[in-house]
Amino acid sequence: MTIRVLVADDQALVRAGFRVLLDRTEDIEVVAEAADGEEAITLTRTHRPDVVLMDVRMPGTDGLVATRRILADERTPDVRVIVLTTFDLDQYVFAALHAGASGFLLKDMDPDTLRQAVRTVFAGDALLAPQVTRRLISAFVGRPGGPSFDPALSATLTGREREVVALVAEGMSDQGVGRRLGMSPATAKTHVNRAMTKVGARDRAQLVVFAYRSGLAVAPPGVPPSG
Repeated sequence: MTIRVLVADDQALVRAGFRVLLDRTEDIEVVAEAADGEEAITLTRTHRPDVVLMDVRMPGTDGLVATRRILADERTPDVRVIVLTTFDLDQYVFAALHAGASGFLLKDMDPDTLRQAVRTVFAGDALLAPQVTRRLISAFVGRPGGPSFDPALSATLTGREREVVALVAEGMSDQGVGRRLGMSPATAKTHVNRAMTKVGARDRAQLVVFAYRSGLAVAPPGVPPSG
């Protein structure tokens, strides 16, 4: 199956670069390019891509508003959005999570990271690469603007579920969790899904937010603890 991708970025050179990288991949095809958020919304409805690579800062309708509208649209129920970000745009991370983004990529990523990210979110997982999402999310634990969770809900998790959630917060995939805990990836995914249901997390990205806010995961050195 070919994964259909829409690239939304106001810089033509960036869009062209992504297209070249992705179109050279057998299982990925760029079906459309958008120069701003409004165009991204329109083209998503027209082309029904599987994955949208969404820049944050664009003229007019920005990437966060576009993400929220695309994911709330009944005409595009299965579209997944990856937000393109840089560390100087950290303030947008929780807003993107709240809008329903499946993950984040740095614009200076290597080609293999880009291709694997598209495959990851297409498969239904959030993009939780340790070098990106853990740092971004943990840096904003306790700050306003993100998903609201009750940390006390951690008491509803089994011991095994707590272990799994902590590893997910480190950026591990189902395969990685399975290897660490001696279980199959399918079993790890079952634990993840049960944990998300119990704490009210919509996806794995929000589960990471919960992990830091509830104390199941510890922020990296130098990052303020949850307030």
